[in-house]
Amino acid sequence: MKTFSKLIAGFLASCVMVPATASAENINIVLNWVPTADHMPYFYAKQAGWYEKEGLTVNIESGRGSGAAAQKVGAGFSEFGVADMATVLLAKGQGADSVALMTVYTNSPQGFYWLKSKGIKGPEDFPAHSIGNPPADASRVMWPMFAEAVKIDPASVKFVNISPQAKVASLKSGAIDITSDFYNEHDMKLREFGDDLGFLAWRDIGINPYGNSIIVNADYMKKNPELVRKFTQVTQKAFEACVKDKDPCLDALLSQVSGLDRNNQEDQWKRILELMRDKTTTQVGLGAFDDERMKKDYEMVEKYFDLKKPFDVKTAYSNEYLDLLIKMPE
Repeated sequence: MKTFSKLIAGFLASCVMVPATASAENINIVLNWVPTADHMPYFYAKQAGWYEKEGLTVNIESGRGSGAAAQKVGAGFSEFGVADMATVLLAKGQGADSVALMTVYTNSPQGFYWLKSKGIKGPEDFPAHSIGNPPADASRVMWPMFAEAVKIDPASVKFVNISPQAKVASLKSGAIDITSDFYNEHDMKLREFGDDLGFLAWRDIGINPYGNSIIVNADYMKKNPELVRKFTQVTQKAFEACVKDKDPCLDALLSQVSGLDRNNQEDQWKRILELMRDKTTTQVGLGAFDDERMKKDYEMVEKYFDLKKPFDVKTAYSNEYLDLLIKMPE
């Protein structure tokens, strides 16, 4: 927990905190990771000319994780970004000032995977086993909360450092017993392990913080409210279009990003639709935040992370820039 906080503090200390100065026409959105299916609405809106029609020239930048995206946007080095909401709250508590405009993952994508042949039936069997994931993985940082929820000793497992790309191979080789991963690639693991695959989604045991969300630099938002509104609503419209018909959006993604398998991206999008849907997104507006859930997310971050500068959570998100006539289908 402390190490993750030090990384954020170090990044911010090395940055010159200056206001964002990009023109109203040229804006940048830094992704949480390399582009995949959950990012295809941005590429679709760009290819279809929707941003351009509103006078926006949008650059889509590949990311290096939610932490890096939250830092870059909060420090004013990118106008917009995509980042896990808990990470955004933590970065804000470290001085990286950003505001969430729209949630993409209204349900947490976090989950644990294991092989049943290892004798693991569920989290009650996790003690004395190894969990492999990167050192700064959010699921590792939030492990004490998970252990508390399933009533096991947080110190009863051994963590093994592996790269994100090595999770499946490490599980298959037996180098680790359990791994954490996003729900997006659930189908790929099913194909790899079949009936031997064990899985538990955090949301199914009541741990359901908001996941990836679209954020904006707070200073930039104050100075350019109409531009922020245009970008947010065009992007929201693109998500709506991709929910209705994924194929043009996949075409746009694959035409602009190399190295992606279409079938895998189609599988991912089906899972992403599950993550995008809840009572608020279907009844209030696609991408809308719920006040009570955000309050709980803030309390979680405050308890389990090193939040140096407490703040009013209502300053960390806004539904004001969304078109609330756009709903997620039931």
